[in-house]
Amino acid sequence: MTDTPDKSSMAGKLVAVEGLDGSGKSTQVYLLKRWLELDGYKVFFTEWNSSAIVRKATRKGKKRQLLTPTTFSLIHSTDFADRYERQILPLLNAGYIVLADRYVYTAFARDAVRGCDRGWIRKLYSFARKPDVTFYFDVPLKTALARILDGRTRVKYHEAGMDMGYSKDPYESFRIFQGKIYAEYRRMVHEYDFTKIDATEAPDVQQGKLREILETKIDLPRYRWQGPVYPQHTE
Repeated sequence: MTDTPDKSSMAGKLVAVEGLDGSGKSTQVYLLKRWLELDGYKVFFTEWNSSAIVRKATRKGKKRQLLTPTTFSLIHSTDFADRYERQILPLLNAGYIVLADRYVYTAFARDAVRGCDRGWIRKLYSFARKPDVTFYFDVPLKTALARILDGRTRVKYHEAGMDMGYSKDPYESFRIFQGKIYAEYRRMVHEYDFTKIDATEAPDVQQGKLREILETKIDLPRYRWQGPVYPQHTE
């Protein structure tokens, strides 16, 4: 991944959150979004694997178990590229703070675990600019697994990494798969200068730290609406 297009040429700021399933990152980025909105900042939210263009193909491929690691990677990169061109770049150019619930690092972790070459994956996403801030919600694997599996009757086939043949037991496969993803994230913490958040702390403590860090790293007043504040419309 490169810094192209140049950050300095864009009016907005990009903030990404990453972490294991069960790390609490989605809750924290939602709270961050509401705080920025209610304080009158221009903010836009986007999440992983949400492009309408490739959603149908992804669903069909998963259901029929047709996806190889490479096709899985290419479909997700297509999804990301569509959102990047249609949502992320235009909003950055328009001077918004863009909050991304998962960014390219999710692909770097998951696709590498599925056997794709790390260098190839990074080149695949080389068009994407590096975030201004990347929060990594660090949580022990055991804690993350307990949060996800608590009260659930089953885990999904690909969510559990069943396509990799780690184990015939979905829960054991899930544990192994998430463990490997956890190891990939830890490899990337220094490589991509992640800002680590202790995801075992109380939610309000985590949120306070997120806000403090953003106020330190981003000149937030620049992104405040000058006129009336209207709620963000999302579909």
